[in-house]
Amino acid sequence: MDAPASPRIEDVLAEQGPMLARIAGSYEAEPARRDDLLQEVSLAVWKALPRWRGESSLRTFVARVAHNRAIDHLARERNARGEELHDEHPDPGATPVQHAEAHQRRAGLVAAVRQLPLGQRQVVVLALEGFALREIGEALGVEENTVAQRLSRARRQLNEWLGETA
Repeated sequence: MDAPASPRIEDVLAEQGPMLARIAGSYEAEPARRDDLLQEVSLAVWKALPRWRGESSLRTFVARVAHNRAIDHLARERNARGEELHDEHPDPGATPVQHAEAHQRRAGLVAAVRQLPLGQRQVVVLALEGFALREIGEALGVEENTVAQRLSRARRQLNEWLGETA
């Protein structure tokens, strides 16, 4: 079977850009650093596109490139220092107070996700993006059972931190 033609970067970024921004936001809280990471991720995706052979979906391939670049970014940041998941569809009928409360809950969740160990953070972010366990495993290069275990542990930890019942 022949590999599919390499898609145009403009098309990939138009389609996958929001996901890439959320992935960058899950690794960096500060807006300027998040924007820098998004630029790094976009460049990495552009460079990697010719290597996409269609063995996984383009979305899975792009997510894997993005997470790998984000991990490299974090490693560089830690070495240099010595050591918004957001709602795209707010409820139009909600009151300003309800919007503020929802925003506060999302901010708390994002902050908690950033505190998870890297392996758990990766699976949570991809699960929130709607990836199936199999796709997450493909994107991260781990078994589906490993993904399920990491996701379960992450959910337990997030519930504990956020004071919610399982």
